[in-house]
Amino acid sequence: MTLSTRTNAIRFLSKIGCPKNVIDHCIVVSNLATAIAKACERRGIPVDIKLVEIASLLHDAGRSVTHDVRHGVIGSALARANGFDERIMHVIETHVGAGIPADEAEAIGLPKRDFMPQTMEEKIVAYADKLVKGKKRIGVDEVLEEFSKMLGANHPALNRFRDLDREISTLAGSDQLGSSDLRKATEKRPP
Repeated sequence: MTLSTRTNAIRFLSKIGCPKNVIDHCIVVSNLATAIAKACERRGIPVDIKLVEIASLLHDAGRSVTHDVRHGVIGSALARANGFDERIMHVIETHVGAGIPADEAEAIGLPKRDFMPQTMEEKIVAYADKLVKGKKRIGVDEVLEEFSKMLGANHPALNRFRDLDREISTLAGSDQLGSSDLRKATEKRPP
C-alpha cells in the first residue's frame, strides 16, 4: 500500500481513539522528525522524508489501547489491520525507547524478537520521539535523566540512546539539531 497523507494519518489516530494530547504529541514528533530527515538529506544521506513524516505521525497509534511498552507492537498491529505500508509498521514497532533487543523484549513481555531501529527512517523517528515530551522539545540530558529514573542508571537503554544521539547528530549535523529550523519544527502545525 502507498503511504498515507498527513491528514489521513491524523484522522486515523482520531478514529482509533487516540487522546488529543497523544495526537498533539505525534504532530510535534512528526514535525521534528521531518526536519531531521531533511537535514540528513541536505547532507547527502538518503532518507524517505514522506515515510518519516507519516510514520512519525502514527508512531503512538497503540496508545489508543495502552500507554505501556506494548504500545509499539499494538500500534503496528492497528496499522497493519488498516492497510498501512509495511515500513510504517516497522517504524511503529521500533520507536519505543531507543530500541529493544530480543532478550530485553521477552523479559518485559513483548514477543521475543528484535525491536531495534535499523533503517534511517526508524532511527530518526525513535530519536525524535525521545526529544519530545508531550508537546515540548527537550534536550538529550533530560532524556537520559528520565531514562535513568525510569529504568535505572545502568540500564542499557541509556547507552542505546547515547549511540542513537551520536549517530543522528553526526548524520544530520549537530549544528542542525540545535538550529532554529528544528526548534520551529516542534511547533504544532495544522494537518
